[in-house]
Amino acid sequence: MSNSHWFDFEKDIEELITQLASAKTKHEEGQLDMSDMIQALESKIKEAQKKTYSNLSGWQKVQISRHAERPYTLDYIEHICTDFVELHGDRQIKDDKAIVGGFAKIDGKPVMIIGQQKGRNTKQRQLRNFGMPNPEGYRKALRLMKLAEKFNVPVVTLIDTPGASPGLEAEERGQGEAIAKNLFEMSTLSVPIVCIVIGEGASGGALGIGVGDRVLMMEYTWYSVISPESCSSILWRTWDKKELAADALKLSSEDMLKNGLVDGVIKEPIGGAHHNPEAAYQALKTTVKRELKALIELDKDTLIQQRIDKFSKMGVVVEPAEN
Repeated sequence: MSNSHWFDFEKDIEELITQLASAKTKHEEGQLDMSDMIQALESKIKEAQKKTYSNLSGWQKVQISRHAERPYTLDYIEHICTDFVELHGDRQIKDDKAIVGGFAKIDGKPVMIIGQQKGRNTKQRQLRNFGMPNPEGYRKALRLMKLAEKFNVPVVTLIDTPGASPGLEAEERGQGEAIAKNLFEMSTLSVPIVCIVIGEGASGGALGIGVGDRVLMMEYTWYSVISPESCSSILWRTWDKKELAADALKLSSEDMLKNGLVDGVIKEPIGGAHHNPEAAYQALKTTVKRELKALIELDKDTLIQQRIDKFSKMGVVVEPAEN
């Protein structure tokens, strides 16, 4: 279990794990028989984890989704895929490093896998623009989807972005148009599409690769039109109300499922994917295989119509007739 970075609400768990590590060291070195204490501490840790992670606020879930050691797109590709061949460029401007994608196989079955990629250190974050795609990133993603359609290969997208790149150059090159075109084209793509939020799902930056037959969220992720900090700054002219904003936005996976905006939630290891990445990889892989198996059986017309109907129902309000 990784414990290089703990949040304030995890302090009790951190202290117990530190005590457990110390007890195990003494036991292994033969200084003392610590078996009873080790067992007691392990029991306390499980109780503390259950209490803490079953009562997380919206803001606490946002924090977990941003953990520095949380698996990113390339981590999932490496662990659930074989024969990954990354494809580059939008054929217009350049290759956007914030979006990665290419053909791969999942247990021998071909897929086109596309996702936003953040960086682990300062150099990587600059290269990947902190996972915030420019227009050429969305155009690259669409090019790869069209390529998948040509070869009748299903598409899997992994969403993890604080938003599309907000710079002047991105706007000059048609950020809004690029995202809008992806929404339009993905709605009628003739191959199955499974979209999964693996971290942050912010605004149009996430939606640009987020239209699919199945839209799923990892348990400790968020999906919203705006981040809690930005919402707070607009409504209260300060970031200090971000916790209140996070709860009001109903952005957690549980809220999104309840409101019918996503199709399912993928359970994470206790405490988040960064605590047990291997379990997270397996959970995502199992889910993708299950969803694609069901979708591949549908004929293309049915697939497209169900996708359109699914999104058309969102946000529809029926007002009662006047007396």
